[in-house]
Amino acid sequence: MSRLERWGLTSLFAVYLLVGVPVLLNQLDGGDLTVGPNWLWWLAYVGYLVILLATFVLNEHSWAKPLPLVGALSATAMAVVFLAPSAGWTAILLVFTTAAAAHVVSVRATMALLVLHSVAVLASAMLVGAQFGEAALGGMIYAMLQGCSVWAVYNELRANAASERLAVTNTELRAATALLAESSRSTERLRIARELHDVVGHQLTALALELEVAAHKSTPPASEHVQRARGLAKDLLTDVRTAVGELRERPPDLREALASIAADLPRPKVHLSIAETVSPDEDRVATLIRCVQEIVTNTIRHSDARNLWIEIDGSAAGELKLSARDDGQGAVLLRLGNGLTGLTERIEALHGTVGFDTRSGFQLNAEVPAP
Repeated sequence: MSRLERWGLTSLFAVYLLVGVPVLLNQLDGGDLTVGPNWLWWLAYVGYLVILLATFVLNEHSWAKPLPLVGALSATAMAVVFLAPSAGWTAILLVFTTAAAAHVVSVRATMALLVLHSVAVLASAMLVGAQFGEAALGGMIYAMLQGCSVWAVYNELRANAASERLAVTNTELRAATALLAESSRSTERLRIARELHDVVGHQLTALALELEVAAHKSTPPASEHVQRARGLAKDLLTDVRTAVGELRERPPDLREALASIAADLPRPKVHLSIAETVSPDEDRVATLIRCVQEIVTNTIRHSDARNLWIEIDGSAAGELKLSARDDGQGAVLLRLGNGLTGLTERIEALHGTVGFDTRSGFQLNAEVPAP
């Protein structure tokens, strides 16, 4: 939870407590602002907090039905208002309820609650003897307060959606950049290797042959220097061939590519671990980059997780193991979309296997055999 969210919840709880202060102080002085039994008002007051917390906690689960919770929240808030119509600022709970509804139910349902709560404020004011004009003014004020809170909530939701789309696009762009950069490096390495083999290797081979002819025709002490030069030429030719082989077989930098994909994401925080024994070839690097990209974007779009752990392990023989898990909301039934289907196809193209588990967050385990 961010600092801003903590401050928001603290402020909400503080206002909630202040709403009950006038009723409590009046009862301590021997008065009674409530209509009906005191315990009934306190039951509605405490029940409101319980249902409000349940609304936000259960909203993290896909199986939860928010509309009944919002209905119960609205009912308890109106009970608090009507059971103590002269208690002051109890109607502020109706504003909180409408704002909470904007997070979890449709726009139409939210607007219906806004109208209902505004009418409830008007009716509660008239119960304590207010004139219709005064009561209507109070209802309009609370309607505007609710409208401002709903507008703020929708702006926040739009900003979060825009941030999510930007994070997904940024992840896809970084993955494409990493693949393009690695492809460019691989192409350049192959070009250099060919040049070394075709130009330098050819010249050294010719030099070695010339020195061999010179060794047969030369006499001491010059022949000793020719033999030494011939040996140096052969050693140099061997070194060039070794360098050419290393350039052609050098594995791509998987760690740098995956670190760039996971860097600077606002949410989730990606914890990346790559074993030292992992040294895949170019095809496997491309597959891992695309798989990690899909895991990250899937978590951003669907899981609402705060943390994502990705681990890549392997053996010296070339076997690879990819595992990922997050602390987001799971799902009873997993439906593979285009992204996860593509991930599965990439793993299976390397004769590997992949499995998913969404009962507690999102989990993935994939294994790719040695080439």
